[in-house]
Amino acid sequence: MTDTGNTPGIDGGDAFVSAFDAVGADHLFCASGSEWAPVWESLARRHRDGESAPRYLDLTHETVAVGMATGYGLVRRRPQGVLLHAAPGLLQGSMAVHGALLAGVPMVVASSESTTYGDGPGPDPGGQWYRNLSIVGGPQGVAQPFTKWSTEAASVHTLPTMITRAAELAWRAPAGPVYLNIPLETLLEEWDGREAKPVVAPGSTHSSPDEVDAVAQMIREATNPVVVTETAGREDGGFEALLAFAEAWSIPVVEPDSAVCGNFPRAHPLHAGSDIGSWLHEADLILLVNCRAPFYPPSRRPAKAQVVVIDGVPQRPHVVYQVLFADRYLEGDVANTLRQLAKRATGLDVAAVTARRSAQEERHADEQAAIAAAEAGAARAEGIDPVLVAATLRTLLDGRDGIVVDETITHSRVVKRHLRTDAPDSYFYVQGGLGQGIAVALGVKLAARERPVVLTIGDGAFAYNPVIPSYDASRTYQLPLLIVVFNNRVYKSMNLNHRRFYPEGAAAETGEWLGTDLHRLPRLAAFAEPFGLHTETVDAPDSLGPALERALKAVADGTTAVVDVLVTR
Repeated sequence: MTDTGNTPGIDGGDAFVSAFDAVGADHLFCASGSEWAPVWESLARRHRDGESAPRYLDLTHETVAVGMATGYGLVRRRPQGVLLHAAPGLLQGSMAVHGALLAGVPMVVASSESTTYGDGPGPDPGGQWYRNLSIVGGPQGVAQPFTKWSTEAASVHTLPTMITRAAELAWRAPAGPVYLNIPLETLLEEWDGREAKPVVAPGSTHSSPDEVDAVAQMIREATNPVVVTETAGREDGGFEALLAFAEAWSIPVVEPDSAVCGNFPRAHPLHAGSDIGSWLHEADLILLVNCRAPFYPPSRRPAKAQVVVIDGVPQRPHVVYQVLFADRYLEGDVANTLRQLAKRATGLDVAAVTARRSAQEERHADEQAAIAAAEAGAARAEGIDPVLVAATLRTLLDGRDGIVVDETITHSRVVKRHLRTDAPDSYFYVQGGLGQGIAVALGVKLAARERPVVLTIGDGAFAYNPVIPSYDASRTYQLPLLIVVFNNRVYKSMNLNHRRFYPEGAAAETGEWLGTDLHRLPRLAAFAEPFGLHTETVDAPDSLGPALERALKAVADGTTAVVDVLVTR
């Protein structure tokens, strides 16, 4: 062993905590497992002795641990630590880890195994590893398909540097979760005190001036260009850079249904809605800005447009099938590329720019009129229309700098269209599978305590969530949310697919729609009552506004509020 000359530490648990402290992790999100005793002991010692360490969050479900790390990372954009239990805990949290991969959130996920099964020297790891917890090939093999990088930290002497490398890999484009299998024996092994190096922010990659000049000339020559983006707003400074770029060139911006965050002010005249359909025939230049899957079906090629892809990593390694029809790539940092293109908005054909801006403003005015008409119709309707819920929330959140986390399916378009979020980091759509929304919203709140956080969620998605562990985390760590349930008493998206595939089938004839009925669920708000949370169930339009106002007041006073809204569709 190389003599480092460092003061000896205690064991691998201290090496683990020291490394995460060095890489700048603010938090360790832990769903407890028997392997983490060395880490807990290190944290207890550091707390006793006044030494620095990431804040530890003791959580009671793997989805809550990973989901909170995801929500936190969406806002803070730095890798955090997530501790799960062995292969079973990793499997339980795998959907949320996959969601972090799709959302582009950096984190270092760790769990464990045994390498001696009690037959080696040193402390006894326990018979549960031999009987139940181990998995052939190690948990790193399980994690490989849904992480950026997955490996084993097999020695305490390399553990700190492995954590450094993991954090650096997680943070670099495309950002996402990485996995470390850290055997219990490694955590119990004596540590020689060698420290991990702090992690610095990734350096930015830039497209060359010649490449940017060429694309600027393509925009200059285009008559009817359009931007399509899914995640420009996920990048640091991306929201502001896209706004400046679109205004400099007077180019409309489409956020398709696949957009996973707020990318552009929805009330801005250049916001062109969510339908890319007409642009496939009309546009002569399509700028795909952080847009992984713009066309559906993938073979739906633009009729005449050239396609420029502006993306730090345009070919996403985790996307199985991806078709972009690119004619040119700008693969540097997205925000920087957009700023460079905005500076080149010179020598424009004033008449052409004025004409396309005027056409877009007319389209935008038509959309605003349609939104107003839909809201007026919802206000007159019997029962509570989902549009009324979204519009009421928008009014109540106006001026509060709120953040909306959305885990609706059939109502997701309504939420985006009628909430009309207009600021950076003000809207996020949960990725990778239902059942994570409350946890992601809690993580967002942890990262932005001064801002009200609203989770919009369907009753079906709500039923998938680990509700009790989520409420426990909300109360324990003082993370008040407003949870608004769009409750139509049915798995509507599943029902719609059944009807679409078999419009004249047996179910349509008999009314036997299997797998979709949720009328049997009890009052959803009632689950919050044992935790002392604020609850409301609303079934009349006149009650909606006052109920949401009371709920927002409860949140402002520090209590999570659950409003179960019985909507008509």
